[in-house]
Amino acid sequence: MAFELPAAKSIAVNPTQADMRQWVLDHMPRVIETEFGNLSYQAEVTARLAGSTFFIADEEIFQNRMSIASAAEWAAKQDAYIADKDMILIEGYIGPDPAFRTGCRLFMERSVANIPAMQQQLYFPKDASWTPEFTVIYTPGLRAPGMPDDRLITVDHNEYVTRVFGSDYFGESKMGGLRMWNHLIYQRGGLALHSGLKSFPDVNGEEKVALILGLSGTGKTTTTFRQQLDSLPVQDDFMALMPGGHVYASENGCFAKTIGLDPDDEPTIYGGTTRPDAWLENTHTDPDGTVDFFDDSYTANGRSTFPLANIRHRDPRDLPRANFLLLLNRNETIMPAVVHLKREQAAAYFMLGETKGTSAGGKAEAGKNLRVPGTNPFFFNNNAWQGNRLLELLDTMPDLEVYLMNTGRIGGSDDDERSKKVKIPHSSAVLEGIVSGTIDWEEDPDFGYAVAADLPNFPDEELLQPRRLYQRQGRMEEFHELVANLKEERREYLGAFVGLHDSILDAV
Repeated sequence: MAFELPAAKSIAVNPTQADMRQWVLDHMPRVIETEFGNLSYQAEVTARLAGSTFFIADEEIFQNRMSIASAAEWAAKQDAYIADKDMILIEGYIGPDPAFRTGCRLFMERSVANIPAMQQQLYFPKDASWTPEFTVIYTPGLRAPGMPDDRLITVDHNEYVTRVFGSDYFGESKMGGLRMWNHLIYQRGGLALHSGLKSFPDVNGEEKVALILGLSGTGKTTTTFRQQLDSLPVQDDFMALMPGGHVYASENGCFAKTIGLDPDDEPTIYGGTTRPDAWLENTHTDPDGTVDFFDDSYTANGRSTFPLANIRHRDPRDLPRANFLLLLNRNETIMPAVVHLKREQAAAYFMLGETKGTSAGGKAEAGKNLRVPGTNPFFFNNNAWQGNRLLELLDTMPDLEVYLMNTGRIGGSDDDERSKKVKIPHSSAVLEGIVSGTIDWEEDPDFGYAVAADLPNFPDEELLQPRRLYQRQGRMEEFHELVANLKEERREYLGAFVGLHDSILDAV
């Protein structure tokens, strides 16, 4: 039996985009119609509230936890608040495949109508067989005094209900459904990956697909949507990887970062974002409607949503089995632009999730060196389960090729004139080489993974083998110190995961 929604003053069920646009214009502050004809909203909250998110459980788990009794008290407060509010109900599916999709719904205050409008673009349409399995109840106007930032997100995996208090950031709606989907996919024997997916329609006479994993800011969406070898994006966020390499999409639209958005480097995302039916959030917009994608004075975590139907893409149904798994990180020292990983190394670097934090994770993460297991900040319990499950899945996919791509720098930070940036065209050339099978590999003497000895049309061998840059600059003592420190830090980090398979720890 489906979870029963709380009573409300009124409920607008699946209103049109035009209706919600008008409600936004009529009732919401800090909204500007842009030069592109779409609406730009400046939210009070600029990133997901990780510290305010609690999983409901009485037993100990490996994430922020709230007792069942405390959660029930908060739920009662939210239900009472909703009783005299006008609400919007958006219904649809996470996933398009009839045999592998989940009914989801968002129950949202009508006073913040941009969020249900954005969510509607990400759900697959409801049909006659739709039944709700996940529910997100969202009240931006109801704060949670005494909780971190006086805001609260509760996640109930028994009822599959997420409740959001006090935030007006769209990401809490999107992740409200996908966080529960993480749990469901794991229960079904798979793993939900914080991953884009792209298709290469005709590689040696067959279609191949690549999963592209990475935290926000590592270039996941850019890599997914940039074209190589006539590639087509399937979607940019969260895929289910199941035994045997079967992959399933989750979203019917794109939730893209807009900071630095450029029509030359990211033409597909730019095209989708600059249409009248796209929605902008926390993207700098002047009072006259001029959009500046490079102004981060309010936040660098500007976002847009748009339907995948608005861009050239591959239908997300009936996907072939995964051929490539690409782990993106953002390092600044000695990680090559690309390395080829063995099975246990793949699980180890998946768990390391090394990157540089962006504003998507809030001010506490921006600019800091991070390790996030599985590149997935939305897992529901012991993160060791992610690494162990990936290792199990890899055993069912002997032909899957796994690579790590550094989308950051080598030789130092961006204020170090000795360093070099791994640019978007570099990563694009790497991906072409992977898919076409034209890279010659050799074993790295320090880390045991394979590095590129030759990559056609790649202009800088130092990005492929950072040791060469350090040698040329007379910095080999620094290089060896970095190698030793990385090995020690990685083993210490992985060793802290309770129950992680020994072969994953030994791989670093």
